[in-house]
Amino acid sequence: MVVDVTPEDLDLSLVSLFAGWALTDEVQRRLAADGFTELRFNDGVVFQHVLAGPLSITALATRMGVTQQAASKAVADLERRGLLVRRPAPGDARTKLLHLTPHGQASVEAARAHRAALEAELTSAFGETRVAATRALLTSIITRYGSLDAIRTRRVRPPA
Repeated sequence: MVVDVTPEDLDLSLVSLFAGWALTDEVQRRLAADGFTELRFNDGVVFQHVLAGPLSITALATRMGVTQQAASKAVADLERRGLLVRRPAPGDARTKLLHLTPHGQASVEAARAHRAALEAELTSAFGETRVAATRALLTSIITRYGSLDAIRTRRVRPPA
């Protein structure tokens, strides 16, 4: 039996989750239109750490809370897609540090620009007061349930 469900019928956790997915899908659509068709949402899980500065796969694995094998697999995939590159560490050529490629950096900048454009569109459509109140409520929820530290330390990842 199919039940007609509307967003108004959902609880807050699902409405906020689905709204986030809708915004993420729109950013992905716009990035693909810009030619960044190889990007995936989960690439950001790695990018958030590399953006903070070059790091080794071992350090990446520790920050992400995954095995070194899992981090290596993610890095190899990003390298194949031309988004990351490994370079020797200054003073220790045996250690390789992860860096975004120019294409990877451009994808990050494009994603940031599209997120800012979406926020401007939402502000225009719904008003600055509603958008600010929504941000304040969602920020309070993040803080209340202990996720603020994950944001500050760039350890945000999808739930297990």
